[in-house]
Amino acid sequence: MTSFESPAAAAGRWQFWVDRGGTFTDIVGKRPDGTLVTHKLLSDNPEQYRDAAVAGIRHLLGLQAGEPVTPAQVECVKMGTTVATNALLERKGEPTLLVTTRGFRDALRIAYQNRPRLFDRRIVLPELLYERVVEALERVGAHGDVVEPLDEAHLRERLWAAFDAGLRSVAIVFLHGYRFTAHEQAAARIAREVGFTQVSTSHQTSPMMKFVSRGDTTVVDAYLSPILRRYVEQVAGEMPGVPLFFMQSSGGLTDAHAFQGKDAILSGPAGGIVGMARTAELAGMGKVIGFDMGGTSTDVSHYAGEFEREFETQVAGVRMRAPMMSIHTVAAGGGSILQFDGARFRVGPQSAGANPGPASYRRGGPLAVTDANVMLGKIQPAWFPKVFGHGANEALDAGVVREKFAALAAQTGRKPEDVAEGFIRIAVQQMANAIKKISVARGYDVTRYTLQCFGGAGGQHACLVADALGMTRVLVHPLAGVLSAYGMGLADQNVIREQAVERKLAPEALPDIAARLDALADAAAGELARQQAHTGAVTTHRRVHVRYEGTDSALVVAWPSGSDASAPHDVLAGITAGFEAAYRQRFAFLMTGKALVVEAVSVEAVVAGDAPAEPLYALHPPREVPRRPEVQEGVPMFSDGQWLSAALVVREDLRPGDVIPGPAIIAEKNATTVVEPGWEAMLSVRDHLVLERRQARSARYAAGTTADPVLLEVFNNLFMNIAEQMGLQLQNTAYSVNIKERLDFSCALFDAEGHLIANAPHMPVHLGSMGESIKTVIRENAGTMQPGDVFVLNDPYHGGTHLPDITVITPVYLDLAALSAAGPPQGAKAPSGGSEDTPVPSLGAMFYVGSRGHHADIGGTTPGSMPPFSTRIEEEGVQINNVKLVDRGVLREAEMIALLQSGQYPSRNPQQNLADLKAQIAANEKGVQELRKMVDQFGLDVVQAYMRHVQDNAEESVRRVITRLKDGAFTLPLDNGAQIQVAIRVDAASRSATIDFTGTSPQQTNNFNAPTAVCMAAVLYVFRTLVDDDIPLNAGCLKPLEVIIPEGCMLNPRPPAAVVAGNVETSTCITNALFGALGVMAGSQPTMNNFTFGNARHQYYETISGGSGAGGVFDAEGRLTGGFDGTSVVQTHMTNSRLTDPEVLEFRFPVRLESYAIRQGSGGAGRWRGGDGGVRRVRFLESMTASILSNGRVHPAFGLAGGHGGAPGINRVARADGRVETLTHIGSAEMAPGDVFEIHTPGGGGFGPPDDKS
Repeated sequence: MTSFESPAAAAGRWQFWVDRGGTFTDIVGKRPDGTLVTHKLLSDNPEQYRDAAVAGIRHLLGLQAGEPVTPAQVECVKMGTTVATNALLERKGEPTLLVTTRGFRDALRIAYQNRPRLFDRRIVLPELLYERVVEALERVGAHGDVVEPLDEAHLRERLWAAFDAGLRSVAIVFLHGYRFTAHEQAAARIAREVGFTQVSTSHQTSPMMKFVSRGDTTVVDAYLSPILRRYVEQVAGEMPGVPLFFMQSSGGLTDAHAFQGKDAILSGPAGGIVGMARTAELAGMGKVIGFDMGGTSTDVSHYAGEFEREFETQVAGVRMRAPMMSIHTVAAGGGSILQFDGARFRVGPQSAGANPGPASYRRGGPLAVTDANVMLGKIQPAWFPKVFGHGANEALDAGVVREKFAALAAQTGRKPEDVAEGFIRIAVQQMANAIKKISVARGYDVTRYTLQCFGGAGGQHACLVADALGMTRVLVHPLAGVLSAYGMGLADQNVIREQAVERKLAPEALPDIAARLDALADAAAGELARQQAHTGAVTTHRRVHVRYEGTDSALVVAWPSGSDASAPHDVLAGITAGFEAAYRQRFAFLMTGKALVVEAVSVEAVVAGDAPAEPLYALHPPREVPRRPEVQEGVPMFSDGQWLSAALVVREDLRPGDVIPGPAIIAEKNATTVVEPGWEAMLSVRDHLVLERRQARSARYAAGTTADPVLLEVFNNLFMNIAEQMGLQLQNTAYSVNIKERLDFSCALFDAEGHLIANAPHMPVHLGSMGESIKTVIRENAGTMQPGDVFVLNDPYHGGTHLPDITVITPVYLDLAALSAAGPPQGAKAPSGGSEDTPVPSLGAMFYVGSRGHHADIGGTTPGSMPPFSTRIEEEGVQINNVKLVDRGVLREAEMIALLQSGQYPSRNPQQNLADLKAQIAANEKGVQELRKMVDQFGLDVVQAYMRHVQDNAEESVRRVITRLKDGAFTLPLDNGAQIQVAIRVDAASRSATIDFTGTSPQQTNNFNAPTAVCMAAVLYVFRTLVDDDIPLNAGCLKPLEVIIPEGCMLNPRPPAAVVAGNVETSTCITNALFGALGVMAGSQPTMNNFTFGNARHQYYETISGGSGAGGVFDAEGRLTGGFDGTSVVQTHMTNSRLTDPEVLEFRFPVRLESYAIRQGSGGAGRWRGGDGGVRRVRFLESMTASILSNGRVHPAFGLAGGHGGAPGINRVARADGRVETLTHIGSAEMAPGDVFEIHTPGGGGFGPPDDKS
């Protein structure tokens, strides 16, 4: 039992702090004398008890099953629960009705259009939470004008029908209801009158702009609140009269009866962060990275003096807009399953769970991370809880672990312990990469932090994770195994209230903002009083959510108080300073001259929780640490490739001042902590274990001619992680909305020859096409390139795609002289080391890093540089071919501005281009730094060898796929009369294929020409989708493929052909043609439906989704074994861009989205149906020019294997006077107020004959 003193509790009564997790329920009991006791039991054990929390409380109180728990014994229970989370994950919530504005029945299903996994041909979207939809006849404009009053009689009739069908829970979400609430309030009143027992309205659930995420949040609330209410009543029923508090996702406790579904998702993990923060401060460690490793996953978090909250996030495929602790979860836990696929070792993401659990749990489970630690001696079964086997009283089974690892060892030709350590190394890398994401994304340097480790499996890996991140100190609290439960007891009680504002930050807006904050503060404090909070002062924290005008990234800033708020200009200055400090920390620059907007206000009313009362102990002098007789000589432990004798000490035998040098294992009741060689553990005056690295790491890695299966997976992950870190840096520091919010960018790293090693794309059209750009730079700068140089290009004839996509390339130099001359990196001033004052001898560039982003404008005949009628490249903007952007560390700003202002159609905003270029330089610099760290850790020869090995691994994956393919050919007609013709010839003996585009139309006088880079990206994408595995995307994928693209055809045009539609339209047609030739999948919509509108004041661009094609599933011999339906209204193939939220669109632009709905029946018939397209109707409220650049209006998506084609798309304008004008696939129209532009997007093709359902 773990216990220590705490101040006197309420006279003679207990408190219980509970974390009901997915596998275990942890309980910390505070006895009447203030000492603490812990208890752990299975969350689900129906033979033994109905509810784990109540059973555990009875156990600690010494009560029999069924005896009531009374207020005479218990002062209060504070609890976190995964009941809501599990119901959401398993889709077992309350059957729910959605009531929404007419025209938006499909809005939450369509959402922002993007697909979750880029390379899945079968697109699977999250399952919807509501069962039925009612469209209310009502409409309110973005600024409060009532367009259509609510028809109450119509709504009441529809609600009665749903009620009669058995529904009792309703979510009400009306467009702009977050601000203009009258219609939602009326609908809620009617729903209650009809008899609905759960009524969630969006303005009460999440009063913030963004229809989709607010709508999802409201549905979640309606879906989960009844489940929570039943659970609360069940627990309260067994503890009548005992005050019961629940932990919310925001990190504060609330009265059980005020606990709502939307606030319950992170109830358990939030307790862990509170426990982590409170105990770290007590230990004098103000900056910690939380590392909470459980059975199925690991939660990582950041704390530096205040809790970090997200106000918008995604959980289980559902967008949530509610205050939540900022937690990043990775699927690596003690139960993560270990696999070997013949080339690579894999850890997770599947988990063995609690049943059957890892192999050692005696239930016939698979090998998991826990088993690897048993194999290595880091978990000693004799010193681990004996809760396994049929009687739940046996130790872990080490014998079966050794058998299974011996079998794997035979497959790999390695020793069993080497195999086990290899898997641990991969798991550690995954967890370290997760921590990099939460630190890099926010601009923090983790090497200055302490790693605070908790959760059942954390202590086994803490030293290794710290080493992987360059951290040198680890903190392990005595209650680390139950820290989430401990956190429940230390948490504040809070109420958060928020409200949308959407006003420019200006002196005249301050009184209104202050009045809203006051009203929210009164409401929040009143709610705390209603909950009969513990006696204690109520503190209110007023905050404003501020963003730059025209962007979506709001940051939370404290509202100045006291002497700082004596005058309006002081308040304004305080908010501005707070925002700029937070923005610079997160994004590393400021948008000078841009107005600030207050998006929302929030108030948190708090009653402070109990401070952790942990006594100070006297430090004893160092001594020989006591060992139990049975382990006097130590235990065998395998670490860093060798067996060592490790001390095994029991936590309760230790006293403050004891020092335990590694290798050692510290066993305790709820956790095992491993002290690796070179580390040392000490017990502090607070009884905390503090682990510190005492010896510098010495790592040995061999390059080898064959790939080590462990290092292959480690390098796959590391290379990809570098590309992803570059992407985060670019997204954070970019100026353009296209990059920052639509995620139209890609980052990559390359070897010395310019071969792609790893690519982190958001848009598949960028795939691999940067490689041609790199090769251009290498070729044209041979012998003249120097450290500190950076190059830029967008030329479609030298590796570019279209002109707005600008690529920045940085060569990476590694020789020691250059590194010593470089000094600390200086952002844009010193992109990869060197300076103009210090000439440096060089071995040449060892690697290259590149970033490509879609700039807002690069010139051309129309704003946004996407002219639908261009005929020459000059009309599309400024061409940049191999221009030196940085010369030996000095940014050539004046020269770049001059280039952007040159030509017949110069850039409209060169300063904005330059800001994005600087962001790309900074992203590349991140890649340079990470590659240098990798070389420092592994050695140049090893890094270069694994750059070859990862390509070989990808090549082998594609060759395996090729053996299943058959020769095929396909001709795909375009609406403009051109055609794409492709033949695929498979050579089974050499496991290679030729892709021949001979027969494709010659280059066009329009802009549907696609540069070769686009065509190669389409080939790479298609073959990557055929590999049903997460292989890295690199140049190896193309090695088995010979691609023939005749010069002068529309896929390999000669200058000065126009190319803007080639990137968006033709690219999608190429992928369809390839799938057709392979015979694996019917056509998806053959277009991106590029829709633009604007006038002198406004410009807007979007791509609109349609139906994906149905397809077949084939076995290893290429035989059809099944198939899948297409998916309706989703981005397909070469794009995955996000769509602007309907409320944001209407707030920023003088348009009204009349509807966006699934175009029922537009998918092609077949044994497997094509996905349906959509219908998007935009009404203009002032005069503008609207243009559509599309395809698939004449020639729709094709069916395959007997399936029918999808319905073609339609572009038309419905005039206010009733006239209807149909446009062709490319069209432009002058829109007057009241006119509607209507776009019907194509459906996907069907697969297999419609009548063949066998």
